[in-house]
Amino acid sequence: MIVSFDSLLKKLNQSGKTYNIEKINEAFMVADSAHGEQRRVSGEPYIIHPLNVGMILVDLGMDTDTIVAALLHDVVEDTSMTLQELEKKFGKDVALLVDGVTKLGRIPYSSREQQQAENVRKMLLAMAQDVRVIIIKLADRLHNMRTIDVMPDHKRREKSLETMEVYAPLAHRLGIRALKEELEDLSLRYLDPIGYEEIESQLDLRKEDRQLFLDRIQKRLYERLSDEHEHMMIEGRVKSIYGIYRKVYMQGRAFESIFDIYAVRIIVDSVFECYNILGIIHDFFRPIPNRFKDYISTPKPNMYQSLHTTVIDTEGIPFEVQIRTWDMHHTAEYGVAAHWKYKVGINGKDSLEERLSWVRQLLETQKEADDVEEIVKSIKTDIAPEEVFVFTPKGDVISLPIGSTVIDFAYAIHTAVGNRMTGAKIDGRIVSLDSKVKTGNIVDIITTGQSNGPSRDWLNIVRTSEARNKIRSWFKKERREENIAEGKAIIEREFRRNLIHFEDKEREEYLVELAHRMHYNSVDDFYAALGYGGIAAERVMPRIKEDYIKTHKTTESEKVEKAITKRKIKASSGVIVEGLDSCLVKFAHCCNPLPGDEIIGFVTRGFGVSIHKKDCINVENARKNGSEPERWVNAEWAERVKESFDSTLDVYSVDRSGLLADISVLISNLHIPIHALNCRVLKDDHASIQVTVSINGLEQLNQVITAVKKVPGVIDVERTAR
Repeated sequence: MIVSFDSLLKKLNQSGKTYNIEKINEAFMVADSAHGEQRRVSGEPYIIHPLNVGMILVDLGMDTDTIVAALLHDVVEDTSMTLQELEKKFGKDVALLVDGVTKLGRIPYSSREQQQAENVRKMLLAMAQDVRVIIIKLADRLHNMRTIDVMPDHKRREKSLETMEVYAPLAHRLGIRALKEELEDLSLRYLDPIGYEEIESQLDLRKEDRQLFLDRIQKRLYERLSDEHEHMMIEGRVKSIYGIYRKVYMQGRAFESIFDIYAVRIIVDSVFECYNILGIIHDFFRPIPNRFKDYISTPKPNMYQSLHTTVIDTEGIPFEVQIRTWDMHHTAEYGVAAHWKYKVGINGKDSLEERLSWVRQLLETQKEADDVEEIVKSIKTDIAPEEVFVFTPKGDVISLPIGSTVIDFAYAIHTAVGNRMTGAKIDGRIVSLDSKVKTGNIVDIITTGQSNGPSRDWLNIVRTSEARNKIRSWFKKERREENIAEGKAIIEREFRRNLIHFEDKEREEYLVELAHRMHYNSVDDFYAALGYGGIAAERVMPRIKEDYIKTHKTTESEKVEKAITKRKIKASSGVIVEGLDSCLVKFAHCCNPLPGDEIIGFVTRGFGVSIHKKDCINVENARKNGSEPERWVNAEWAERVKESFDSTLDVYSVDRSGLLADISVLISNLHIPIHALNCRVLKDDHASIQVTVSINGLEQLNQVITAVKKVPGVIDVERTAR
């Protein structure tokens, strides 16, 4: 829907809040003039985007300066207007907000990942000063995701992955449920469209039954509770598509076994009423054991509070009941934005300052990291939606991402506790240091009086970036000589592996220049960073190889280059990759190449060589855009490939009884294993079937296709192209 400034004004007036309409109007005029004839990819006038961002922020109840900054958030990046001009017209606060949201597109970085990481770091720094920065950015990303259909496929996937890994976790950590769930659902739609459609169709099939069920439960609860609780509200909800997807596809659970697809929310005035209603619910319905969570006494890190219990109604249908007060409800729905919308949490312990302490902690733990990309890794791991709540022996609660170990727990308590750790107990029993903690565990860290420091092996055990950075920091400060020696050994090994040879003097001069370019004061500092893990060798070597090829045009170096190019080593996967020795090979899921397909390799960052079909749409788009052409390498199948490969077929057929049985029996008679068989009935009495088989190559796949086409009712069979 195309919105206008009048639409925004109407929403502002309907909000019930007091806004400085004159200032907002001036911001719109400035933004409209600055963007001028600029157009979005869809062809719409560019001003439509900031207007939509403003509309989202009004729904969140944000204040005048936030709406003004939303209207202006792209003018510094995309037009000739400067921050100084904005500050003069609209004040310091607006300028700070716009600056925090502005991307760093004009600064050259060595990779897209590094630029993304620097953008996030800048936003978090600005957010530490004013949380409204990230709220604007989340609204900006939400509107971009709502309109991402017009982008090319590879851009949709790229933006969706970034949204899922960075922005949805930030929305979760800020407690803004509506933004988080919509960002996740929109991202999933492009990251796994088949999985998304599968969940969506399952929900659509039961839509009427679901509504009848929720209406019936709400009516029964009103009849039982309304006399005793005057200002009560009861509402029903369905779990988000991504929430169901996580359990069905990531945890391998059947759709029918997910107990909290249906939920009823009860909102009352006081905490006393919450616990009182919990008792009534358990008396009214049969509770499912081990499905009760008390987030009132132990709030989540994003300040979410509620009682959760799962019960079964008289017809045997499980559903979740959430019980909370009105203040808790406002915080649960709007998170930190409730500070502006409802003036929630502005005094006492629950201050806005306290709620954002994790931002400063996150930035603090990154100070010791030489690699700016660590901050994005932290968001992916440390600010995860799934958390465990673990107790110290004194009863203090420590919240950690799911999968954290006792070492993560020790460093979460204090750096010194982690550095002096020699062992740990979980619930009174001594455990190994790689033991993972679970909600409800009481963990006791065993320490020594004098610190011997952590082990390097711990870097491979810990889950959180906080613990990893503290371990690296210890080695950086306490083991400098050891780090330098380790760094030298890494460079020597990589030089030999890549056939790079410098004369002694030339090598010394080059390393001095490289260290300076990478912002290290000396070569020893560069070696030390490699040694303690502050920077990874795979980040450095592409740059060194590029420099070496540019500067060494002697006959000897041309021979070396030729040897690198022509050498072919057979990988264990049955693929031969030019120029790479005993490399890790993985097969791209976007095109699922098979022996017999023409293939090409892409050297990934840290995950070996990704093998694609040459006609894969991602390959065509990437090579058309000219992005990192040096990372594409020739590849071919070995003469004999012993491995088997999964391949999926799309079967379009008339819907009839026994169709799936006929197809599965036919494939079984060909002695070909079936890994998955899914059928979806279409509206025109036809059926869409996906069958995943394990085969040895393209020739065998074509035999399967030919055979399945002969099954009565089958109209067409194609190899799945993603």
